[in-house]
Amino acid sequence: MWVDDHDFVRQELLPDGRYDEARGDRPSAYQGRYWITGNRIDYLDDLGFWAFGEFRDGHLHHAGYRFTRR
Repeated sequence: MWVDDHDFVRQELLPDGRYDEARGDRPSAYQGRYWITGNRIDYLDDLGFWAFGEFRDGHLHHAGYRFTRR
């Protein structure tokens, strides 16, 4: 589980290559697949939206957020 600095966005990266992202009181606000290559993570939302992030200094940086692993 990766959580942003304000505990608003929570990303669960599942071992089967799927992710489930909660936002505030909305569980499963976004779901889809992810791929990790080196320090980069690519996301493909079930609705077709692509995004990416980077693992750096023990944190996940994605879409202007900094996530910490819990």
